[in-house]
Amino acid sequence: MVDKGPDLGEFGYAGDDRVVPFQVEGLDVRGRAVQLGPMLDAILERHNYPLPVARLVAETVVLTVLLGTSLKFDGKLIIQTKSDGPVDLVVADFSTPDRVRAYARYDEEALASAIEKGETDSQALLGQGVLAFTIDQGEFTQRYQGIVPLDGASLEEIAGVYFRQSEQIPTKVRLGVAELLDRDENGKPRHRWRAGGMVAQFLPEAPDRMRQQDLHGGDGDESFDGSVDDLWDEARVMVETIDADELTDPTVGTERLLFRLFHERGVRVYPPQAVYDQCACSREKLRDVLASFSQEEIESTVEDGVISVTCEFCSTTYTFEATEVRPQ
Repeated sequence: MVDKGPDLGEFGYAGDDRVVPFQVEGLDVRGRAVQLGPMLDAILERHNYPLPVARLVAETVVLTVLLGTSLKFDGKLIIQTKSDGPVDLVVADFSTPDRVRAYARYDEEALASAIEKGETDSQALLGQGVLAFTIDQGEFTQRYQGIVPLDGASLEEIAGVYFRQSEQIPTKVRLGVAELLDRDENGKPRHRWRAGGMVAQFLPEAPDRMRQQDLHGGDGDESFDGSVDDLWDEARVMVETIDADELTDPTVGTERLLFRLFHERGVRVYPPQAVYDQCACSREKLRDVLASFSQEEIESTVEDGVISVTCEFCSTTYTFEATEVRPQ
């Protein structure tokens, strides 16, 4: 059975920038899948990132969207890397119900060296460090944060480790990014980005079936039998068969991909949820931040009688007269 939303894309599916929740009852699996197009273009184009950085940001955005749309409360999910690689910071956040923004910081010299050596995958760009998952439910609640080491694994693998450690839910994540070169309606060359992803989780009714076995402790450890629930093993293998091209190809479509993977087990898709490139910054918020500075700090930021602040996420510049900002 398929429950369709009222707003479908060019090929009759959910289309770009819409997350499709799904359930495979025969495998006790639930998840979400998405293809990103115009929204991702808007985020990447305003920063003019080098191609390897743009790919890394795109992967992070897909992961953030997949996880953020699962929030059942008003709040925010923030996914952030902090590392010693050429790209030392990538941050993306999702504000319920549908707002996404992202930003990356990189060392131009170190990045140029990495590109020259051909070291442009996510592991090489990030280096060693941590990936933090932060859930913020508002000013009157305590933030929850889970931290996973960046140890040379891909973002897909790191996300799986996070769910195993913090949520104890068997999870498989797939991410894909594609760079498209084509022509617009006037025949002019144009550059576009696409990205897609899927997260599938094993959620049986019996909690003891959901628990994964502990890792092998070494020689002489008789407690580990290597067993994996057969249904989850089947689902995991199915998800692993997805090609990156299938995740990003608009002619495949999210629903068609889900049908290809799971139709023999009975896949159900639910109405898609749109997501938008929308920053949370505002003139009022930035003025409040400046007001928290000391008088000396405020004076040091004044140039020609004004204070200019540019949002790192959306690149919007806000200008304040020095007289507008006074310390609290």
